[in-house]
Amino acid sequence: MVQINMQQRELTLKIVFYGPALSGKTTNLQAIHRLMSEDARGRLMVLDTSDDRTLFFDLMPVFFKSESGFTVKVKLFTVPGQVMHDSTRRIVLQGADGIAFIADSQIEMTSANNDSWRNMMNNLKINGIDPASIPIVIQFNKRDLPGTRPDNEIDEVARKGKEPIFKASAISGKGVMETFEGILRLTWRTMDDLYDLEEKLQVKEEEFINNLLRKNTARPISNPRLDTEGRR
Repeated sequence: MVQINMQQRELTLKIVFYGPALSGKTTNLQAIHRLMSEDARGRLMVLDTSDDRTLFFDLMPVFFKSESGFTVKVKLFTVPGQVMHDSTRRIVLQGADGIAFIADSQIEMTSANNDSWRNMMNNLKINGIDPASIPIVIQFNKRDLPGTRPDNEIDEVARKGKEPIFKASAISGKGVMETFEGILRLTWRTMDDLYDLEEKLQVKEEEFINNLLRKNTARPISNPRLDTEGRR
């Protein structure tokens, strides 16, 4: 849940990347970390199992100092996708202000996507979070692979649902920052409606977005380390 400390002049938001195992949640955080300006993001902490899957969670803070003197922090978390780690997912989801659901575009992963979505809805309810009111965006990842759901099918899903949908290939960085901007905007607008953030903090939406999306111009988009280690 959003934390506003008027005495220390700090705002902290929590965004969780959710989805089935190996859909690309960690790869999204790695890409965001790689693409963001170094003075806008903290250290990416990745906790892996021996088979290179996320066991507990990944965490990366992003932040900026507003013109009004507030320190604005957004903590990005991922959850482990494997079925047996449901209790960990539930804990990480506690206090979430927004969710980026990372779906695997491969047709063979449709059932896993649906199972993970239902699991997320159930864990939100258990945590006392209304699934209908929390900001959620959906990313269909791995668009670069063969055997993926066609664009027109994903477009139809977007027309039928209320959640904004993005297409991505997180391993190359394509669509990652668009997804990140989508959940940042939706989360800010929701929290502003609830807590009047713009008035209290004297921070406008564009200042919030532009400062958190500052790009790192010193590094290329491609990341050979991801190519050799595989995608998650």
